[in-house]
Amino acid sequence: MAYDLVIRGVRVVDGTGQSAYPADVAVIGARIAAIGELSGPAREIIDGAGQTLMPGLIDPHSHADLIVPLAPARQAELLRGKLSQGITTLLIGNCGLGCAPLGSERGRRAQGDGESLLRSLHGWMTPERIDWPWRTTGEYLAYLEENGIVVNVGTLVPHGPVRTASMGIAQREPTGRELGAMRRMVEESLEAGALGLSSGLIYPPGLYSRPAELTELARIVARKDGVYTSHIRGSSETLLPAVEELLAVGRTSGVRVHHSHSEAVGRDHWSKIERVLQLEERAEAEGVRISYDMFPYSAAATTMMALYPPWALEGGFPKLRERLLDPTLRRRMAREVERFRPRWPPWGPRGWPHNLVRATGWDAITIGSVTRAAHRTYVNRTLTELGRLTGKHPFEAISDLLLAEEGQVSMLLFEISGEDAQPEYLRRLATHRLACFCTDAEEMGRGVPHPAAYGALPRILSRFVGPPPLLSFEEAVHRMTLRPARLFGLRDRGVIRPGAFADLVLCQPEELRDRATWRSPRRTASGISLLLINGGVAWRGGELTAVRGQVIRRDRS
Repeated sequence: MAYDLVIRGVRVVDGTGQSAYPADVAVIGARIAAIGELSGPAREIIDGAGQTLMPGLIDPHSHADLIVPLAPARQAELLRGKLSQGITTLLIGNCGLGCAPLGSERGRRAQGDGESLLRSLHGWMTPERIDWPWRTTGEYLAYLEENGIVVNVGTLVPHGPVRTASMGIAQREPTGRELGAMRRMVEESLEAGALGLSSGLIYPPGLYSRPAELTELARIVARKDGVYTSHIRGSSETLLPAVEELLAVGRTSGVRVHHSHSEAVGRDHWSKIERVLQLEERAEAEGVRISYDMFPYSAAATTMMALYPPWALEGGFPKLRERLLDPTLRRRMAREVERFRPRWPPWGPRGWPHNLVRATGWDAITIGSVTRAAHRTYVNRTLTELGRLTGKHPFEAISDLLLAEEGQVSMLLFEISGEDAQPEYLRRLATHRLACFCTDAEEMGRGVPHPAAYGALPRILSRFVGPPPLLSFEEAVHRMTLRPARLFGLRDRGVIRPGAFADLVLCQPEELRDRATWRSPRRTASGISLLLINGGVAWRGGELTAVRGQVIRRDRS
């Protein structure tokens, strides 16, 4: 038998967590053909002596929804940091954010232009304006296939577009008809291949939903054996009840639940991490299928609109603009941002689950990106610095900037689960048995990206691997490969065995390093010499090559 490619003499870390072993690995087409001491002919033979071969890494929490529809050359440019980490598969549609489904034309006429509302909410995660020629999840996935993608991509059904298409961005419970429309969109999306459902309960419109709505939709996902992931409703004052809410959805619906980027925001709340882990352990013992992912940094990237109270965000950015231009409402927002203490339950007209300014302060919030050249001097400035530069209170300064930028401002939020000099909370999250790892960061081609877009997973392998209580190298790789593949139902991914897809990373473990920093966030990771995606070479010697990823659909068998 002639092989397309043989990698000889490697140390195989196969993704299962078992100890490494020496072998040759052969590829035919998109799949691994054989493992062992191989002597057959091959079109290409790579000497892997002294190197380690592991499965392609899986990023279970990506926001590349509006990167992967771009031209493949542009995708490759923006995803270069992910490829340099050894990432071969992205899961998108996270935090209830995404660009499909958009609902029926009839629903569009009834609710207004949901696409326009979503564009205004998603500007911070949009590299450049493109047409949205899809309306359903199936059409979106078909577009990706026809257009071509440079990595493998699977998607969740984001709750935000589903709710927006059914009832707009409204701070109320859905009617029976509206909930029925939401059910149909979730079911149709799952039938089209979506892997599960996600919610983002600090973002509109997800923050207006109540547990009963989420549970009803999760029941559909449970019947399809999918997963329900959630950016939970709060990570500071309401962290513990927000975790309980997620676990209750799992108990009631029977769905597998996944806590997205588990974290505690603000130094007063870091100590709650241990209690979160205890709650999740107890729920698992009671039969709830629970897992979580985390990123190994003390800052997170998100939209600047997350600073504002829920009532101000109803109707999306167009309505926020109107309210910011109303002096009375603007004063009310300013007062609440600095004084409002979240409490449970947070739904209702005066509720607010997660006040970021109160949790961290203005100094911990940095401007990540803007769209206009005149405002680039503000990038990488804290909101305290922005206020000083503009001669305004930080609230007034960021509100004026948000208006000028039409809402398209991103942030880096610090004081997440510790700080660089105090990593014990991140270490506790990383080493717990329920954990897997993610980036939760993208390169959008402007401003300052989060360094996780260039280094999150090598950072785990270089900083959280070692003797107990740290992880073994094999276990850390397992949590980036086969574990997320099983959690999200990715068949034949995340493992080195005959018949699995040939998503492979050839590396020197002792040289694996994240080199991206807060000051230089675009430095690619080191230590990877070769990356295969579906049997094709995607990265060799630090250089990208042409390769085509696959759309991954839920296995209906």
